[in-house]
Amino acid sequence: MWQIFIGSLVLSLIHASIPNHWIPLIAISKTEKWSVKETLFATLITGFAHTLSTVIIGIIVGFIGYKLASNYEIISKIIAPAILVTVGLIYLIIEIKNSIHHHKHEHSHFKVENNSMGRKSKWAILISLSIAMFLTPCVELEAYYFQAGSIGWIGILIVSVVYTFTTVLLMLILVYLGIKGIKKINSHFLEHHEKAITGLILIILGILAFIFE
Repeated sequence: MWQIFIGSLVLSLIHASIPNHWIPLIAISKTEKWSVKETLFATLITGFAHTLSTVIIGIIVGFIGYKLASNYEIISKIIAPAILVTVGLIYLIIEIKNSIHHHKHEHSHFKVENNSMGRKSKWAILISLSIAMFLTPCVELEAYYFQAGSIGWIGILIVSVVYTFTTVLLMLILVYLGIKGIKKINSHFLEHHEKAITGLILIILGILAFIFE
C-alpha cells in the first residue's frame, strides 16, 4: 500500500510540475487580464479535466490488472513490475532520441501571443483549455495503474485519489506563484528531461515491486 502511495505521489508531483500544465494558464491570465481568483478557478477546472481522463483510463487499466492478478499470480509478481520497467525503458529511449535530435525539438507548451485570444469569452477559453487537458491524459501513470490493480481496488483508489489531489493542488500553487511573479524555480531542466526522470522512476518502482512482492 505504501509503495503504491509513494509511487503515485512521486509520479504525480513530477507530472504536474511540467511547465505545459500551468504556464499556459499564466500566459492566458495576463493576456485576458484575469483576476487571481479567475485564474485559480480556471486552473481548478482544467486540472480536474486533465485528471479525469487519466483516472477513467486508469480505472479500466487497473481493473484489467486486478482481474488478471486474481487469476494468475504471475501477473502481480512478474508481469506487472515488468510492464513498469518496460515503459520506463521506452521513456529513456525516447529521451535519448530527443537528445540526439535536439536541434529538431520544439517546445510542447502553448504559446500565447498578446492578441491570440482576441475577444473570446472567459468561458470559451476555459472550455477549450479543459477539452485540451482532458484529451491529454497522463500516459505514464496508466502503467502504474496496472501495477496498483494487481493488489485490488484499494490500489486503484489510492492512485486515483493521490494523483487527482496532488496534480490539482500543485497546479494551483505553481499558477499562483507564477501570477505573483515568483519564477525563480528553474523548470527548464524538468521540462526537457521529463521522460528521462519519469522513465527512471518507473524502472525503480518496477524493480521494487518485483523485489518486495
